[in-house]
Order: sequence, then C-alpha cells, then structure tokens
Amino acid sequence: MSLLDTIGSLVGKSPEGGGQQALVSAALEFVNNQPGGLNGLISSFKEKGLGDVVSSWVGNGENQAIAPDALHSVLGSDAVASLAAKAGVQPDQVTGLLSQILPHVVNAATPNGEVPAEGQVNASSVLGALGSLSSLFGKGNA
Repeated sequence: MSLLDTIGSLVGKSPEGGGQQALVSAALEFVNNQPGGLNGLISSFKEKGLGDVVSSWVGNGENQAIAPDALHSVLGSDAVASLAAKAGVQPDQVTGLLSQILPHVVNAATPNGEVPAEGQVNASSVLGALGSLSSLFGKGNA
C-alpha cells in the first residue's frame, strides 16, 4: 500500500486535490485487484466493445479518450460505488475523474506497448507517469 500512498501524495499536493489523490490510489488498487490484474481489466473493455480504446492506452500512440458513461459501463455500478467510497468522492464524480486518470495509468503500466505477463501495475512505470497525472489536475507546477 505504500506505493499507492506515494503516488497519492505526489499527485495531490494541494488540499483540494484530496479526492483526486485518493482516486488515483483507489484506481491503482482496483486495477491490481481485478481478476487477472491489468489483463482482466483490458478484457473487460474488449467485452464491452471498447477494445480499440483500451488498445490505444496500451499501444505507443496517442491515448483515445473515453466517455465517463462508457467507463461506467465497463467498471459496473458496484465498482464505481466502491471506488467512490475509497476516494471519498461522489459516485457520479468517479467516472469523470477516472476517464482522465485511467488512460495514463494503463499507458504507464504497459511500457513498449506490452501488457506485463503477471498483469500487475508496475510501480516505477506508474511513478514515471505522475507528471502527466499531476498536470491533469492543474498541479503541474507544484
């Protein structure tokens, strides 16, 4: 859990960043706790017809955007409610925030466009992406 705390503290450098900080931590924990880890999450996207979107996150090109409603359909209401509770934000905020965070997390976790065999998010890869995540929340200068 210390990796998640580190990531959260680096991303959420201001008091108003608390929800985003907790959501980044919850998102990483969520990915790693999926059956099959990152591979399981990618499969969920493919099953919902969003394989092209998640493949852009894994690939080396530009990340395709995902609409919050589409992300909600992949994750499901139970997962959204659980993430909201862990992050201390309202459920309707979770998918909007995650639609900005998750593409970067998946991209960072798949260096060279390859999903790790074990399916777990690699700490150093995600830490390398923190600059991008910070800028999403207006903390790029912090």
